[in-house]
Amino acid sequence: MRRWFHSGRPWIWLSAGAVTISLLALLGLIVLLAGQGMRYFWPHSVYEFELNNGQRIIGERYAINQIPRQQLLDAGIKLAPDAPTTLPRYLIKTGNREWQNQDFITLLAQDIRHTRKPKDLLVLEREHNGNAYGYLVGLLENGQPLVGRQVVRDLQSSIARTRGLTQKIAHLRQHQLSAISAQFEKMRLSQRQAEMNGTWNDRLQAQIRAERLELERKHQQLMIRLEALEHDQKSDSLLLRDMNGVQREIPVYEIHDAWMPNAMSTGDKVRHWAKQIKKFMVDNPRESNTEGGVFPALFGTMLMVILMSVIVMPLGVIAAVYLHEYARKNWFTRLIRIAVVNLAGVPSIVYGIFGLGFFVYVLGGSIDQLFFSEALPNPTFGTPGLLWASLTLALLTLPVVIVSTEEGLARIPASLRQGSLALGATKAETLRRVVLPLAVPAMLTGLILAIARAAGETAPLMLVGVVKSVPELPIDAVFPYLHLDRKFMHLGFQVYDGALQSPNVEAARPLVFATAFLLVTLVVGLNLAAMSIRHYLREKYRALSL
Repeated sequence: MRRWFHSGRPWIWLSAGAVTISLLALLGLIVLLAGQGMRYFWPHSVYEFELNNGQRIIGERYAINQIPRQQLLDAGIKLAPDAPTTLPRYLIKTGNREWQNQDFITLLAQDIRHTRKPKDLLVLEREHNGNAYGYLVGLLENGQPLVGRQVVRDLQSSIARTRGLTQKIAHLRQHQLSAISAQFEKMRLSQRQAEMNGTWNDRLQAQIRAERLELERKHQQLMIRLEALEHDQKSDSLLLRDMNGVQREIPVYEIHDAWMPNAMSTGDKVRHWAKQIKKFMVDNPRESNTEGGVFPALFGTMLMVILMSVIVMPLGVIAAVYLHEYARKNWFTRLIRIAVVNLAGVPSIVYGIFGLGFFVYVLGGSIDQLFFSEALPNPTFGTPGLLWASLTLALLTLPVVIVSTEEGLARIPASLRQGSLALGATKAETLRRVVLPLAVPAMLTGLILAIARAAGETAPLMLVGVVKSVPELPIDAVFPYLHLDRKFMHLGFQVYDGALQSPNVEAARPLVFATAFLLVTLVVGLNLAAMSIRHYLREKYRALSL
């Protein structure tokens, strides 16, 4: 036993066990998030419950809980003398929020007289107030009923046509109207700058007046076009009979999708599930991030990680090369290394406070004073934004890249450097052509760790640029196209907001799981991509390091 212990095999088995447990934990986390999140997009059956008091309830079975009999008695609920020790209680998603003032109700199994699953029950995914459940009565066009047609097929055609008009209106507002607004703002700032510089004269005034008149003409034409499209968009509506038997009129432009889950085959449900996942990836969030998609958050997360990587990699590599290749080995460099290692353990919120104080207020405020004085007191860069969030995370992950790169440089044999110098190469040429290519796998290791940490950070980003909702993305068709001063959305913050700040926790819970699963998948995907590149480069330069 002692010989086996001293042979080192126990440590091999312990290491293998630790790696196995870590992989199983990661796999379990992914399965949990995927199972809880992806089932939200499945078209669940809709039931009609007839209660003992004659009331009818329409909705989905969201959850079933077993409630102890004594707990119900303590709550004042009357039960039969022969009631079992535990009774099932259903959580029903009824939707129709604006009519029922709630999305969910609870029903005890003993209160339900009869349960049906009619095939003609309709589910509407809407822009506001959540889903609507009921029976389709008919369609209206400009207030007139459509008769003699296939109502379900006409409803799908009307939704598709209206969604096309909605996207066209959104495109005009986000591009042409935003461009005109940007030109008006640019003209206003030019006039103010000329007034501040003392160059405002009659010629410049006449020029700006002519440009303003032309912009006003374009703006008026665009508004007339938008008004016509919006009138056409609001022409159709449908009639829905809810669970109380009341006939409701719902504008079609408020509807994103409609389906009858009880009449769908398994193949239809799979296709609907795939379509809903696609919409989750490409749509904007709605209803305080409890519905809709995550495209702005996904886009903001990836853009921030890319900018952070572009900033942190050159700085980290340059710092590591200086410390290992050029700096003398004395107390000062040892102090720098100790500081770098200790910076890796600083809480992330401290970096957020530093980024807010230095990057936003000091650096951003100075940039506004020097280059955007005509826009003051409205800040341009003196407010949290994408650039400052990327710089803050670059500073947070810089120690990881420095340490990883320096360890890679230390593993390169000194004979390679000496051979290159002996052949007449300078130190800079040796560094550029021999040392750095061999250290690329170590650099990518540092980048992998930096991306994994930066993509999941939330606390510092809340101070330096991340917000709950943004009216426009950091990239658009308006010059300079990439707007580093804009605020952005982040998947991590959306998970936090949906889980802890949502006004409707039950409705937001599935999207929280789905968003968390997307974030974990994004981090794992970025890491796998960087690891594959690292493996390729390591194999490429393996022969040189022997």
